[in-house]
Amino acid sequence: MRHKTATMGQPCEIIYDKSHWELLKTFREQAASVLYALERAGFECFVYGSLARGDVSTGSDIDIIIPLVVQSFRVELALDDIGITSRKLVQATPGALVKAHIHLPQKAMVTFPLIQPTERELDFYAFGGMIGVEGLEDVINNRVAGVDKRLMLIEPTAEGHAETPLSDISPGLAAKKIGVGQGIVDERIRVLQRRAKVGTTGVYLNRPLAQDEGFEAVLEQITASDSLVDTSTTTGPMTAFDASC
Repeated sequence: MRHKTATMGQPCEIIYDKSHWELLKTFREQAASVLYALERAGFECFVYGSLARGDVSTGSDIDIIIPLVVQSFRVELALDDIGITSRKLVQATPGALVKAHIHLPQKAMVTFPLIQPTERELDFYAFGGMIGVEGLEDVINNRVAGVDKRLMLIEPTAEGHAETPLSDISPGLAAKKIGVGQGIVDERIRVLQRRAKVGTTGVYLNRPLAQDEGFEAVLEQITASDSLVDTSTTTGPMTAFDASC
């Protein structure tokens, strides 16, 4: 069951039953097969969101980030045996980070920046919780704190997790618990609360790629005709990032 954005709620503790642990283990095994394929090809990569925190549901996605600018064809070669179902070039808003999205079976998606990301943009992924392949196997002990799209801080416990609305703690404390800069906490609160009021406004650029197209070539074509797609730097607010955390 998916939760509404920025709804928050009361502090509580959730106890996982056997089926929840088994679901988390299954999702992480599926994610690990992708991460191992990428790491064998020399890429540093992480799972982010509910799979890192542990609070998965049957509708959870497998979200994977390569946090560096890389050659897209090498990523695609690494994922070839898994099976790529679609590819998209995405930019949330003018001036925001331009990213590649590679969709795989079992609701898995690999994301990587096509231009150099800022520290704040990378903090977005850590805000939701992020973990490397070495931590995926131990589903009980290797879970991390992060914030879901309800703006609830999810902190793993021995038997499940504790939930605390960000409104109950200071942004500085939340940032410390997650391991990110306070700026991303302030920004995500503002963005997700606005989204809860006005709804999702979509993304500025959402360009599917044909089979014979490459990410870098398509981005070059777009920047030649659209001055709002800037490949030199990213200065705009992150107002429409992935809502899967």
